Amino acid sequence: MKLTASDLMSLEQYARERPSLRARMIEHRRVRQLCLGEHCTWSFEDRETVRYQVQEMLRTERIFEPEGIAEELEAYNPLIPDGRNLKATLLIEYADPAERARRLSELRGFERHCWMRVAGFEPIYAIADEDLARENDTKTSAVHFLRFEFTGQMLESLKDGGALAAGVDHPHYRHSVDPIGPPLREALLADFG
Repeated sequence: MKLTASDLMSLEQYARERPSLRARMIEHRRVRQLCLGEHCTWSFEDRETVRYQVQEMLRTERIFEPEGIAEELEAYNPLIPDGRNLKATLLIEYADPAERARRLSELRGFERHCWMRVAGFEPIYAIADEDLARENDTKTSAVHFLRFEFTGQMLESLKDGGALAAGVDHPHYRHSVDPIGPPLREALLADFG
């Protein structure tokens, strides 16, 4: 379910509650992260992660007018899964700037090689970066937004205990997690309602 302005706190209330909300969100996000190798992390989004991001943007930008709040909601609501999909923020991370530049050049098209698979089914490849292009002729971006669409049969299999796997099969970066562990699997199942 998409967020509305009534789901958000006022800037004053958020300022008071931010320390405890931040601590809870760090743990919530930790459970919803998947590391694929040493340099790739997927952070699965849900209504709570998006609400937190919107509140942080409103706080940082000091937005309190209804029009500004509506703009932020319009920008962030597409990150909330709709019950038949999962959505994730993908980060490609290399600490050394020279290595990062070299690797991002080698990894062009990375986002099109990200997949999830329900046991017994073919992999689902990500629909990536629907908001804007995040690569050019020379390199990919270090941040991508992924959407994975599941069929009804896949969802039934998952609810019946079917294993869930994820991976990247780019020619220059191949890693997978099979199966995804119980804490993350349970969190993702909740996204399907």
